[in-house]
Amino acid sequence: MVEDEQALRNDIAEELQEAGYRTCVAADGQQALTLLINTAPDLLLCDITMPGLDGYELLDTLRARHPEFAATPFIFLTALAEPREVVKGKLLGADDYLVKPLDYDLMLATVEAHLRQVKRLRQQHRDEVATLHKAVSGLSGDGADQALDLIALGIVLLDDQGKTTRVNRAARHMADDANVVRIDETGIQALDRFSNRALQAALGDVNNAAVGGEEKVMGVMLQREQQENSVSALVCALPQATAENSWQRPGVAVFLSASHFRQRASKTLLMELFDLTPTEARVAGALAGSARKADIAEELGITQTTVAFHMRNLFDKTRTHRQADLIALILAGPMMVQSG
Repeated sequence: MVEDEQALRNDIAEELQEAGYRTCVAADGQQALTLLINTAPDLLLCDITMPGLDGYELLDTLRARHPEFAATPFIFLTALAEPREVVKGKLLGADDYLVKPLDYDLMLATVEAHLRQVKRLRQQHRDEVATLHKAVSGLSGDGADQALDLIALGIVLLDDQGKTTRVNRAARHMADDANVVRIDETGIQALDRFSNRALQAALGDVNNAAVGGEEKVMGVMLQREQQENSVSALVCALPQATAENSWQRPGVAVFLSASHFRQRASKTLLMELFDLTPTEARVAGALAGSARKADIAEELGITQTTVAFHMRNLFDKTRTHRQADLIALILAGPMMVQSG
């Protein structure tokens, strides 16, 4: 909640807390931006007329520069009840208005209504990601084919001999349409000899890691000379499972993304699905892109120790235990689930 008048700010926070809500308060727009670096609120209440960064400027900044808050309801608290002011806020992306002096019963009802909508959207996303969890946790088990086919990301599973054990629908389509890779029962090959050399080297290194019980992730760009289409391959080790899942043999998962219809889960959805902080969502996105702590630390301007801390949180919140499974969930987010 953002309000420059201290007495009103305290009163609003008290009303919300008595209704069972946890609150985080700021005295102006700039202070709010600072708080939002490591806070992911379910809803924002914000005054318009404030010194420094006012409510309009805060909303404009969030909508333009922070897509992770695109789905967060933004409600103005204002004494400006003129229609042109309401229109201005709506055009900037405000979701609702509460006019001062505040009717606290109306405020609580408005907050509850918007949070119910957020809850419905999150439940829909959770239902979708439950399918993804099933697909990833059952990569080598019976009945995973149907779940894998729901994911728009190409997935190829190989055993420890490099033979294909499963190929989802998206991977088959990529192989047919992009004319960059070939997938059959013998394995996966790039049609360009230089790309294939890099791919087979990555497959060999990652498979050796899996057989040795280690995790390893390598990225390879596959393309053909004088052809615009390309396919990005993320090669992930699937080490021997624990005794609880002794059915799983070591092997390799290859995640494919074609350049002409590449998609990526938004930070906003990652935050909503797994209850991530903004920083954790940025680490998750960077992890899917580079997979190396040093690269992630350099990209985000943080230390490798901080990256490791956030990765532990990601494992806990996504209920995964291996980097390959975590990356699969990040890449195969709800924006990548086929609608039919």
